Amino acid sequence: MASFRRFRPDDLDKFSKCNLDPLTETYDLSFYLQYFAKWPSLFQVAEDPSGNIIGYIMGKLESSPDIFKYSEHYLPWHAHITALTVAPEARRLGIGKILTENLELAAEAGDAWFVDLFVRKSNTRAINFYESMGYSVYRVVKDYYGDNVNDPTAHGEDAYDMRKPMPRDKTLKHIREDGRNHEVQPDDVF
Repeated sequence: MASFRRFRPDDLDKFSKCNLDPLTETYDLSFYLQYFAKWPSLFQVAEDPSGNIIGYIMGKLESSPDIFKYSEHYLPWHAHITALTVAPEARRLGIGKILTENLELAAEAGDAWFVDLFVRKSNTRAINFYESMGYSVYRVVKDYYGDNVNDPTAHGEDAYDMRKPMPRDKTLKHIREDGRNHEVQPDDVF
């Protein structure tokens, strides 16, 4: 059985089981510590009874800079899932779902309009997982990822920008049903 708690800096030494997945982005230490310092309630880990980190989620609360307020791509106050990963031996046990639900509760407490995330267009498992939790594709970000895990000769890979409305968005203003038909460039994503 897993236990869930906020991330601590000494957890960085225990991430390797989770970060070996080729679909998991690995960041430098300062990036993880920045999230810990700025958004501690949105950075949680799942730990097994032996103290091993078997999953984690990193998120943040943000909006686009005010200078972009009148841009069609402006993002109001929202939560963003930067990373969610579960170690291979701990998958299909509901750990990712609990971590995501905990982040959504923090987003709601932070008065976010929605939670969003980026996922590789080829990562059908993750897309199905998020759709089962109420997320939908808002737009396609062309060549968002500089590499393509399925085809090393390809230039890059598109991402789906997926969103789930929070209770504040009573009119569902920040989601759309036909998101797969809306393409943007990486420069359009703030």
